[in-house]
Amino acid sequence: MKILIVDDHPVNLFVVEKILKNAGYEDNVSLSSAQALFDYLKMESPAAAKPEADLILLDIMMPEIDGIETCRRIQQVEHLREIPIIFVTALEDSNKLAEALDVGGHDYITKPINKVELLARIRVALRLKQEKDWHAEQEQKLSHELDLAMQIQKSLLNPPLNEENIRIHVSHLPSNKLAGDMYYWHRFSENKYGVILLDMMGHGISSSLICMYISSVLRDSIKQLADPVLVIEELNRYMALLSNQTKEHNYYFTAIYLVIDTEAKTVEYVNAGHPPGYALLDNELVDLDKGCCAVGFFEEISISSTVLSYTDNVQLLLFTDGVYENHGEDENTMLEKLKYIAGQKWSGAAISPIHLLGFQEQDAPQKDDMCLLMIQGNK
Repeated sequence: MKILIVDDHPVNLFVVEKILKNAGYEDNVSLSSAQALFDYLKMESPAAAKPEADLILLDIMMPEIDGIETCRRIQQVEHLREIPIIFVTALEDSNKLAEALDVGGHDYITKPINKVELLARIRVALRLKQEKDWHAEQEQKLSHELDLAMQIQKSLLNPPLNEENIRIHVSHLPSNKLAGDMYYWHRFSENKYGVILLDMMGHGISSSLICMYISSVLRDSIKQLADPVLVIEELNRYMALLSNQTKEHNYYFTAIYLVIDTEAKTVEYVNAGHPPGYALLDNELVDLDKGCCAVGFFEEISISSTVLSYTDNVQLLLFTDGVYENHGEDENTMLEKLKYIAGQKWSGAAISPIHLLGFQEQDAPQKDDMCLLMIQGNK
């Protein structure tokens, strides 16, 4: 434990340091001014390594820069503000003491110094410092684990698809490091693809973990069951199993799952309680709003699929509710924008659906995850 003692009177420095050493605190640094403290803390070089300091005993009445101003400046440096500061003062002015605590002081002790009281306040301050350091270390570990989980989650998402007969463009913007929105597509044959967009209840760690669980189930389900109705039934069965195991929570998600066949020129879809997407069939705009309730609400759900046909080309726009709920504009206005975008024929090998709405990927803060898919099927 390293304790910094700051006082412009050598006698006070000697007395405090002797009290500390007699109590077993051997690693102490005595400094005679605020500037000497700033130099020790390397405040003029913010890029320098963090100085070792676990506690500062700071005199209030010092020439040039007093203790209150010293504390105020230290609190302005992010990596120093967690160092507890105990003021040592002969002042009995309650307003001054209140000001000292308001600028970031942890505690104070008055002169002449009572040894028992000083050591007791030091023990409390150091104990709190240790607890803060432990929590900071745990937060750093958690942040590292979240970064790793984020990379794993991203690896489960498909890259954009640009084939001669089909293109899939995507914008995926999590509100946190981990997302509760997920998309996936599977190629059944040269002309037939299954595509799903889902939005898990809530957002954050719990939603993303369930998303990753469903992602593994989904991959197996789509490969074995091409029929959209059977895929949604299978996903609902697994969600029901999860809810039965946890008992305390009823997990669910909304989704649109579709199978597009560019040879037969058909789109078969199921909308499971999801915001209605749009299909531009040649020149006709159709809502994708039929299917069933959200997946996981009930152990058994009634599901129906809808088959759409087109002659030359099809363009589909799918999105999660965060797209029209995150920004300041009225939801109905945002939905009208989405409908307008869906009704225009877009060209280009790398369309960014989110940019078509005028959003930037760095727009923040987001209250919810945002995901948009644009699928274009050609002759």
